[in-house]
Amino acid sequence: MHDKFILLTGCSGGGKSTLLSVLAERGFATVSEPGRRIVADELAGDGKALPWVDMKAFALRAIEVAKSDLEAAQHLDGPVFFDRGLIDAAVALEQSGGQTTRETLGKNLPYAKRVFMVPPWQELFVGDADRRHDFDAAVQEHHNIVRTLDNLGYIRNMLPKISVNERADIVLRDCGAL
Repeated sequence: MHDKFILLTGCSGGGKSTLLSVLAERGFATVSEPGRRIVADELAGDGKALPWVDMKAFALRAIEVAKSDLEAAQHLDGPVFFDRGLIDAAVALEQSGGQTTRETLGKNLPYAKRVFMVPPWQELFVGDADRRHDFDAAVQEHHNIVRTLDNLGYIRNMLPKISVNERADIVLRDCGAL
């Protein structure tokens, strides 16, 4: 476990990427969501690993990207904030019929014990060309992540439905970066 690697996770469309942007603006190291990067690559390429085409292929690719992100972040100083990451990808793989999250992660948990989550927030949720699932699917995904984090022994810090700057203040205070 790396205490400096802080995971932001939870419901799709709950404000994680916006929160990550604010943290970056405040000078902290950040890592963008693997899934969005993969979708962009796949839309520009053959599209075989798009989540709405082949979820298992997408999840396997997300695991590779998340592992690469973790390796690349090793040299960064101070806290590093991840928008989604290896746990989210492992949950997606398990939900698509692949190996279990525990099998994917092995014995080493990749992030700090405290994980920050955004709740389902319908008013923020917007489908787009890269996010083709509906709000109900996003809520189910959220529940799967919650269950997995609990099973892995992470401490979940559910962020309230407040402004992004207030959320950033909570995250920074609670992880000791303020």
